[in-house]
Amino acid sequence: MSCSVKIQGVSFSSKNQLLCKNINLQISHKEKVGIIGPNGCGKTTLLNIIAGIDSKDCGSLEIFHKKITSKEDYRAIRPMIGYLFQNSDNQFLAPRVLDDVVFSLRSAGVQEDEAIQKGMMILNELQISHLKDKIVYHLSGGEKKLVALAGVLVMEPKLLLLDEPTNGLDYSMQLRLVEILKEVDKSIVIVSHDTDFIDQVVDKNYKITPNGLVAIKNP
Repeated sequence: MSCSVKIQGVSFSSKNQLLCKNINLQISHKEKVGIIGPNGCGKTTLLNIIAGIDSKDCGSLEIFHKKITSKEDYRAIRPMIGYLFQNSDNQFLAPRVLDDVVFSLRSAGVQEDEAIQKGMMILNELQISHLKDKIVYHLSGGEKKLVALAGVLVMEPKLLLLDEPTNGLDYSMQLRLVEILKEVDKSIVIVSHDTDFIDQVVDKNYKITPNGLVAIKNP
């Protein structure tokens, strides 16, 4: 199934106060899109609406050519959506790196040998196989981010959602993440306040405002 996201006239609130209105966005198959803005402007809420975590006030949402009208509509498509949380610690489900990376596979019924093989493959691709026996909570911030990303990518999602992926990363790790994301052959939505990072990764860039998204011309 090809990936597309279509958002039309979406408005949403936070703490009973209108945060953004008239959000319109279309993401094509394997397109990489960035959404920038300061903290508290609604970037994460918009990402959560796409993921089915938060609800919109009004407007229409279509994902994978399927109109989304309720949380129930996500049941069939949820395995195709990967979400990288801003705080990597919130992503971890097992203490050891390899166990965490394969946790979702095992929960989905994948046999242990196959899950481990896929887990090691993604760790090798991200060049962090040397961390496989480490305890996730003992890792550096950058290592945690890559392990969390491995746990998302191992499920082979078609749509990848990233919330402030550079938070807590030093410059060298940010460059490493840029390299990885440029090679990821998937539809990606990144929300961030880090314009330099986003400009290196995405095809299209938007600024979120209370009155909608404004397209930004990348250099």
